[in-house]
Amino acid sequence: MRKKRKREKKGKVIKLAAKWKKGFFSIAFSRLGLIILFLLLQIGVMMSVWSFLKDLVSDYLLTIQGVFEVIVLIALMNRNMSSSAKLSWMLLITAMPLSGTLFYVWTTVEMGYGTTRQRLKRISEESKKYVRKNESASKKLRAINRESAALAKYLTSFDDTSVYENVRVEYFPFGEDKFDRLLEELENAKEFIFLEYFIIEEGYMWGRILEILTRKAKEGVDVRVMYDGTCEFSKLPHDYPKRLAEVGIRCKVWERIKPVLTSSYNYRDHRKILVIDGKKAFCGGINLADEYINRIVKFGIWKDTAVMLEGAAVDSFTVMFLKMWNVKTPEAEDFERFLCRYDKNISCDGCVIPYAESPLNEHQIAERVYTDILYSAKDYVYIMTPYLILDDELTAALRFAAERGVDVRIVMPGIPDKKPIWLLGKNYYRYLLKAGVKIYEYIPGFMHSKVFLSDNIKAVVGTINLDYRSLYHHFECAAYLCGVGAIKDIQTDFVEVFSKCREITYDSLKKDNFIRKLSGAVLRLIAPLL
Repeated sequence: MRKKRKREKKGKVIKLAAKWKKGFFSIAFSRLGLIILFLLLQIGVMMSVWSFLKDLVSDYLLTIQGVFEVIVLIALMNRNMSSSAKLSWMLLITAMPLSGTLFYVWTTVEMGYGTTRQRLKRISEESKKYVRKNESASKKLRAINRESAALAKYLTSFDDTSVYENVRVEYFPFGEDKFDRLLEELENAKEFIFLEYFIIEEGYMWGRILEILTRKAKEGVDVRVMYDGTCEFSKLPHDYPKRLAEVGIRCKVWERIKPVLTSSYNYRDHRKILVIDGKKAFCGGINLADEYINRIVKFGIWKDTAVMLEGAAVDSFTVMFLKMWNVKTPEAEDFERFLCRYDKNISCDGCVIPYAESPLNEHQIAERVYTDILYSAKDYVYIMTPYLILDDELTAALRFAAERGVDVRIVMPGIPDKKPIWLLGKNYYRYLLKAGVKIYEYIPGFMHSKVFLSDNIKAVVGTINLDYRSLYHHFECAAYLCGVGAIKDIQTDFVEVFSKCREITYDSLKKDNFIRKLSGAVLRLIAPLL
C-alpha cells in the first residue's frame, strides 16, 4: 500500500514538473517571453551604465545623489496627489534612496505618453460641442434632488457629461442577465456597433457575440472593437485585430505591451462600453469572458452588474468611445453622424448623468462622485466593490457618514481573485468598523460589481472600483442615476445580496491569523503603488 502511494505521489510530481516545464518553455519562446527578455536587457543596460558612472564619479556620487533626492522630495510634496500616495512614495524613496527616486521620476515623467496626452486633450476640446447641455433636464434634477443637482453642475463642466431626462434604464444584477439582453440588442443593430472592453477572452460568451458581429459586418453594419493591451498576455493573440479585419470588423488595441520601458503601461483602459446604433448603451463591470456569466467557475459565483440606457444619454457613451478610438491613430471622423439617433418619444422619471474618468486630467472625478454621495447621504449608502484600497479622502467620507448616523454598508468578495489585494482590503476593516461602517463578504463567491446606492433616490453603476488603480490610473466610466425606476431594482438586488453575506465583526477579525494581519499591514505601506 505504501509503495502504491509513493508511486502515485511520484507520478504526480513528474506530471507537475512536466507541466511546469512545458509552461516555462511556451512562455520563454513566445512573444511575451521576448518582451520580458528585452525589458530585462534594458534594465540591465541601465544598471551597467549606472555602475560605470558610479566608479567614474565615486567621490561626488553621494553628494549628487543626496541633492537629487532632496529635489525629488520637494517636487513630490508640492505635487497634486493624495497624501496617502505621497507617504508611500516617501517611504519607498527613504527605504531605497536611489532606485526609489529613479522609479518615482520615471513614473512622473510619463515617458512615451506625452503624445497621447496631447491628442486626447485636443480631441476633448473638439468633442465638447457634441455633448449638448440640457437646461430642462437640469431643472428636473433640481426638483428631484438638490444635492444631485449640485454635483451635476460640477460634472457637466467636463466634455463627456450632460444631464439627461427621459432615459429608460434597465438594471442587470448578474452577467448572465446582461448577456441575454446584449445578444438580443446586437441582433437588432442596423447601422453601427461600438465595443470597448477591458477584457475580451475567447470562449462561449465572446464566441456568441463574435458570431453576431461577423454577420452584422457582412450586412454593412459599422462594427468596431477596442480592448486593453493586457489581453495580449493571456487572452488574445497579438494578431487578433488582423483576424477581425478579415471578417469585416475594425479593431484597435489600447496601449499594447511592447519591449520598451515606459510608464504609459500604468494607464489601462478599464471601461466597458457597448453602443448600438446610438439608441442603446451598456455600461457596468461585466467584461466579455466566460467567468462573468458563470459559464466557467473561477472563484465561486461571479457577481457582477450592468445597466442598459435608452435615450439621449447614449450620446455621451458614443462620444467616450469615439474619443478613445481616435486617440492613438486619429481618423478624419465626424462624430455628429453617430449622435442624436435615439428615440425622442421616450418618457421616463428621473435623470441620468453618464461620466468618464481619465488619468490624464487633474480631476479625480470618480472619487468626487463617490465622496459626494457619502457626504450628502441622509439615511443610507450601500456599496458593492471587489477591492478596498482607500485614500484619506474616501476613508474620511466613509467614516464621517457612519459617525453621523448614516447606515453605511460595504459588500466585499467572499472568495477573492487576488489574495494579496484582498488581505490589503481587510486591513481597512477595523478602522471602518470602529466608526460604525458595516462590512459584509459575499459568501457564494467573487463580488465584482461596482455599485453605490443611497437614500432610495440615487445610484452609480459603472466600472470604478474603490482602489487607486480605478480612481487614479485607469480610464473608467459610469452612469449616475437619480430618481429613475431602476433604483428599485438596485435596492432589490442589495437586499438579495445582503441575505447571502456574512457580516464582519471585531470578533471575526480576531480569528485572522497573524501572518494575514501582518501581510495586510505591510501591503498598506505601498497601497497607492499597487
